[in-house]
Amino acid sequence: MQFDPHYYPTASRRMTTYGRRGMVATSQSLAAQTGMDILKQGGNAVDAAIATAAALTVVEPTSNGLGSDAFALVWINDELHGLNASGRAPQGISREAVRARGFDAMPEHGWLPVTVPGAPGAWAELSARFGVLDFADLLAPAIALAEDGFPVSPVVQQLWAEAHATYATYDDAVFAPWFETFSIDGRAPRVGELWHAPDHARTLRAIAETHAETFYRGDLAQRMDAHSRDHGGFLRAEDLAAYRPEWVTPVSAEYRGHDIWEIPPNGSGLIALMALNTLNGDAPLHQDTPHAHLDTLHRRIEALKLAYVDGLHYIGDADHMPVTAEAMLSPEYAARRRALIGDRALDPEPGEIPRGGTVYLATADAEGNMVSFIQSNFHGFGSGVVVPGTGISLQNRGESFSLEAEHVNALAPGKRPYHTIIPGFITHRGCAVGPFGVMGGYMQPQGHVQVVTGLLDEHLNPQAALDAPRWKWVAGRTVEVEPHFPDHLAQALQRRGHDIVKCHDSLSFGRGQVILRDPDSGVLSGGTEPRADGAVLAW
Repeated sequence: MQFDPHYYPTASRRMTTYGRRGMVATSQSLAAQTGMDILKQGGNAVDAAIATAAALTVVEPTSNGLGSDAFALVWINDELHGLNASGRAPQGISREAVRARGFDAMPEHGWLPVTVPGAPGAWAELSARFGVLDFADLLAPAIALAEDGFPVSPVVQQLWAEAHATYATYDDAVFAPWFETFSIDGRAPRVGELWHAPDHARTLRAIAETHAETFYRGDLAQRMDAHSRDHGGFLRAEDLAAYRPEWVTPVSAEYRGHDIWEIPPNGSGLIALMALNTLNGDAPLHQDTPHAHLDTLHRRIEALKLAYVDGLHYIGDADHMPVTAEAMLSPEYAARRRALIGDRALDPEPGEIPRGGTVYLATADAEGNMVSFIQSNFHGFGSGVVVPGTGISLQNRGESFSLEAEHVNALAPGKRPYHTIIPGFITHRGCAVGPFGVMGGYMQPQGHVQVVTGLLDEHLNPQAALDAPRWKWVAGRTVEVEPHFPDHLAQALQRRGHDIVKCHDSLSFGRGQVILRDPDSGVLSGGTEPRADGAVLAW
């Protein structure tokens, strides 16, 4: 039977998924099944998250890989923990060294934007602290997927083909291993075509057997070092050996009686919290008020714009920021920013604060443990650098660094770059409500705001909150909207001074997951992203 896997002439609808003993939600159905299998083997939510994350590096290499960074929020034993597994710039790099290569800004591809990958370290650290199954058992399903092969899903294939075309524009030997690893007969795989990743399987097995030690202080580290040296990179074995994921204290903002939690800088979760702080002074939406939806939407866009320009101006490695997270989240500053919002679209500028390509998954188990986890290469496959014979596709997080000395995110040895990836979590009166996240580069804080307001203002169920048409602030007064965004709202926003651009597809509007837990019954309800190949599975 012949059909087009990308053609959907009529809208489809998913219902919210319910379960009691466990739930896994992510952007690729085979990875979700991997996490569910681990739960059924006696693993907890942390074990399921690790297994799902490892599987995603195999089945969705277009967004993450063995060379990714990661962040996690873990609710366990009635306490929320944060893990920052983003990497640092190599000790041998500098702004001067990059400029000497002929660059006025950090390049997007090649070895220069590669920072130390954190994802394998995150898996091992989470397992050691909170897991109950053997670490090797958690990676076994991903190894099997890589060895036995799997049929490529539609959204992944579309992104894969785009990446293939991008890297084909380069005439540089550093990209040859990418084509050797991720091509079939010189092309990207087709939808439904079986894909095998034997190099990836061998590396996953080595990570499993050594609890990721080989990746940072063993053979794999030496192979990354050698490839970097051969192609003018700055990453060295010493940079990898010095790496450790960092446990951090999550930051929060109160919204509609709930606490919304994010990872502190260098992650961009503060942007979502600042926008929610600004909106917190607005009255909840009343359906019967004239123009209620338009007024609310306009104010959400304006609040997000103001938060975003502040975030881009102030957020970076926490050790190098000129202001604190606490100052950025102060009610006084939120009130000042709120006062700037009027009936017309702003061209936002940073305020004066008092000085002081990604995958997302959510898991839950019967004991009430829950995980919000995100890992990413940044731009699709990342740097385009693959370490020969390993399947290690390296992220390009260093592309976020600035070469301007006075910039908060200025490149420096050993410094963490500004990070777009952010896991989210909601609590209510000290009890877990659940994990949520929306992957997708600079869309992520915007997606967090839209999901949270959908849940807490519109009182949408998890699936409906993810299904809702999305908007994305780009710059100045420009706001992009999805193809199915209501025309009457787009036109009304245009009349208020917004420059509305309707996009032809939804790939750039993020891909999210939500799991919520009823505190009385323990029943789990979940939604999964209609813009991805994912699934939410319940037990």
